[in-house]
Amino acid sequence: MQLLIINPNTTQSMTAKIAAAANSVAFSDTTITAVNPVTGPASIQGYYDEAACMPGILELVQQHQGVDAIVLACFDDTGLDAVRCMTDSPVLGIGEAAYHAASVLSNRFSVVTTLARSVPALEHNLMKYGLAARCCGVRASEVPVLDLEKPGSDARDQISKEIRLALSEDKAEAIVLGCAGMTDLAKSLASEHGVPVLDGVVCAVSWAESLVRVGLKTSKTGGYTPAVI
Repeated sequence: MQLLIINPNTTQSMTAKIAAAANSVAFSDTTITAVNPVTGPASIQGYYDEAACMPGILELVQQHQGVDAIVLACFDDTGLDAVRCMTDSPVLGIGEAAYHAASVLSNRFSVVTTLARSVPALEHNLMKYGLAARCCGVRASEVPVLDLEKPGSDARDQISKEIRLALSEDKAEAIVLGCAGMTDLAKSLASEHGVPVLDGVVCAVSWAESLVRVGLKTSKTGGYTPAVI
């Protein structure tokens, strides 16, 4: 199985982190190819960055035609619908995958993301996916995305603090980490807080493999009618 993972920003260290997380859960016969655009924003924090990274995403999809599934590793699910128009292979966004997994594992979950300006886009997606009622809050840790790549930063502590507040104030039963750059923190945070802490990268990879194995494809009728490329 050939699985393409696109990190929509240009930060290669984050792409490597995402690839490591994917390989840690992928089946032994799955080949993970993790890529990022050469040009575009170094991190995606809000609507403008989402728009700026779109050309790079579409170019990478065109360059890797024929893969069995695609995972878009930006928690905003940037470009998700557009990429689904470009292929009949399953295309998963890490945000959508994590939200659905959390809704199976808990009655109500909270999201802990990076900056406050990212919150509206995530709230919009929760409504779009029909899961807003299951989410008891989208919280900003005020950790810039690139701080997650800096050794010695207090990013983990800030995220952990926000999780603690989500559990006590929101009464969340599970936590969704709202950034692909947090993928390496999920296990330790789950152990620390005693609740499921979900990382969208591993959720999306596992789900994508399952869809491929049962032979399901993206519908080409209606909204995902093939794009003219």
